[in-house]
Amino acid sequence: MNGIILINKEKKWTSHDIVAKVKNILHTKVGHTGTLDPNATGVLPLLLGDATKVSKYLIEHDKEYIAEIKLGMKTDTADEEGNVIEKENIDVTNYSKEYVENTLKKFIGKSYQTPPIYSAIKINGKKLYDYARNNEKVEIPKREIEIYSIELIDIEEKENIIEFWVHCSKGTYIRTLCENIANELGTIGYMKNLQRIKVGKFDIKDSITIEQLMNEMNNIKKYIITIENLFQNVDKIILNSSELEKFLNGVKIINNKKDGIYRIYNEKNKFIGIGVNKDKKIKRDIIIN
Repeated sequence: MNGIILINKEKKWTSHDIVAKVKNILHTKVGHTGTLDPNATGVLPLLLGDATKVSKYLIEHDKEYIAEIKLGMKTDTADEEGNVIEKENIDVTNYSKEYVENTLKKFIGKSYQTPPIYSAIKINGKKLYDYARNNEKVEIPKREIEIYSIELIDIEEKENIIEFWVHCSKGTYIRTLCENIANELGTIGYMKNLQRIKVGKFDIKDSITIEQLMNEMNNIKKYIITIENLFQNVDKIILNSSELEKFLNGVKIINNKKDGIYRIYNEKNKFIGIGVNKDKKIKRDIIIN
């Protein structure tokens, strides 16, 4: 079974939990293109079988989220799982919709963000959350991120919660963004809820839960995105039998195509895999068995 399946991850489960569950259900090799925090929900693309070979083409995707900020409280993990370390009296009714919208707009564009200490980023070969759990200090380098668009969804006055949608670059920590937005509003806050609704072109509307997966085993193919379809916008090259034999053996095939990646087919128009063309020579990259 080769392809990509989109899982709608539930809260409390880690990405590794989901990988293990799907592997157990489908009895095939399973991988992912990036983790989603345990307290977050939403779309998690999983690579099945030979599709694990295409992960390098999927790790730079931008993301879309719906997030909630709880204002007036700060936690050590920047989300609701952590311990409350600071409180402030706040009344969200003092914030007009226009004021909150204008504050959110300030974050559009490129900036440098400091990832949260409770994260899986490695510094000197050690994950940041290990430093945090051991009360060890470590300098966390900032990273460039970009917010392409951000919009207010709702202001829940009774709970002091702001809900917003954001479209951002890979590597953006929404927990940190929530803290920064709260600071810009003149208070403190943490990320109460997070749902990832899109990863590149993978949309949550096309995802299924683990329970649905178990109940739809007889119709599983309709949920799998084939590798061929994944690269449907990439030009194709048809190789004759002689060229194909050389291609499969790692020999570069001379052609007049532009540099880039191509879908490779045999003379019977059967999809073989992905090739990389450079200096008018194409070489195999991913072969689908």
